Amino acid sequence: MLDKHGIARRIAREIKDGMYVNLGIGIPTLVANYIPDGIDVVLQSENGILGMGPFPVEGTEDADLINAGKQTVTLLPGSSIFDSAMSFGMIRAQKVDLTILGAMEVSENGDIANWKIPGKMVKGMGGAMDLVACARNIIVAMQHVNKRGESKLLTECTLPLTGVRCIKKIVTEMAVLEVLPEGSFFLAERAPGVSVDQIREATAGKLKVPDEVPEMTV
Repeated sequence: MLDKHGIARRIAREIKDGMYVNLGIGIPTLVANYIPDGIDVVLQSENGILGMGPFPVEGTEDADLINAGKQTVTLLPGSSIFDSAMSFGMIRAQKVDLTILGAMEVSENGDIANWKIPGKMVKGMGGAMDLVACARNIIVAMQHVNKRGESKLLTECTLPLTGVRCIKKIVTEMAVLEVLPEGSFFLAERAPGVSVDQIREATAGKLKVPDEVPEMTV
């Protein structure tokens, strides 16, 4: 199985040259450290940064440079800083090619729940609802099961929704899955050391499995 960094490395392979990419909070922020060599990509943060680089080396952090998750970041040459109103203007105008988000649940229809657990205090919904409504492509980075061992890939989400029918691909510690238009998960790749049966057991929603499932490269 993959760890969080393995999930981030696999998702980084989805990034193409010239893309504008938004990285959500959690595992998605790690993707910045694994952009393939030779790829020119612009990372956007909804708090008002265009041109983020990898996380800073310990001891070189600048407390004034943070991403949407309040983690210190670096800036690449040519980067810019602006207010959140302009940042969300970019998002709503569909200037972001790819959004990478974490999630609590994803349904077989591509619905996502990632902002609230009823009864728990949250600061707000953040930018996720704008991102799922406006992004051209969305990939979810998350654990396949929760802390109780229950699947997070469901027939229907049980938590309050962030977006409906918007997720196209999910990368977990166990697999790469695509959301098919008819409403099911398609097993595209399996993580090293993970069997198809393990993935079936951990997936509550409908899962289509091809005759051959390649092992993912990370």
